[in-house]
Amino acid sequence: MAQTLEHLSRKNNTLTSIRGIVHTMKTLAAINAAPYEQAAQSIEAYHQTILQGLAAFVYRTGGVSLLTEATQPHRRLVVVFGSDHGLCGSYNELLADKVLQYSTSQPIAQQHILCIGSRLANALLEHELPADVVLMPPASADGVGRLAGDIVTRIERLGRGQPLAHLAVTLVFTQRAEHGYQETVTRNLLPLDKALLQPQQRWHSRSLPDYTMNAEALLASLIRNHVFASVFRASAEAMVTENATRLALMQQAEQSVDEQLEAVQQELSSVRQDEITNELMDIVIGHLA
Repeated sequence: MAQTLEHLSRKNNTLTSIRGIVHTMKTLAAINAAPYEQAAQSIEAYHQTILQGLAAFVYRTGGVSLLTEATQPHRRLVVVFGSDHGLCGSYNELLADKVLQYSTSQPIAQQHILCIGSRLANALLEHELPADVVLMPPASADGVGRLAGDIVTRIERLGRGQPLAHLAVTLVFTQRAEHGYQETVTRNLLPLDKALLQPQQRWHSRSLPDYTMNAEALLASLIRNHVFASVFRASAEAMVTENATRLALMQQAEQSVDEQLEAVQQELSSVRQDEITNELMDIVIGHLA
């Protein structure tokens, strides 16, 4: 009986320690998600300004024929935002499945994969999709901008010397859905969506848009900032979703540990009561003898 009581005591202490760790991880996930959420909201407002500037440029010029020409890209860069930390379930495996599905449905002559997260790189290797470049996810909200800038620089190097319409860039990331769910999405970034390059029939203000700088330099700046804002938004959204996934899993783990801890404590209390009862019976029998 003493061994059983000792075993239950060790199990109770172990479960108590595990619960403390799970609770800490759950708290960290909730705290870490907030700065990324704020970063995503901030870049969205900035992105709207860039899109308005692009719309003004198109309205002023009547459209950009170089970008709207029907050209089939022969090179594609797939940027996948994964995780470099565990405790988030099948987060990276779902992203790897999405990349495989997208690559199979839309084959292309040359495809390059830029992977964010070493765990995601391993998941891609299981589908025989080796990443050309593996970058580390941002450690904080401040690192999202640096990561986005690095990705934009690599996109420019890959497409340098070629028309913009010849390079396709696709973002693959996980975003939040309705009712607390997450979904893995693919978003085509380049070539630009034709809807962005169609001039508006009627400008929304009485003051017509105009510009004074060189048209090519302005267009290049607008496109680069559009790409930067889109990559920044995808990275921030991916980090929010990753922490939300980890938070949900930690909540489930905490509930499971609480149930096991309650069962062990009840059994421990029952064993202690039985041991006390047996000792009292020994005392009574010894007294009567």
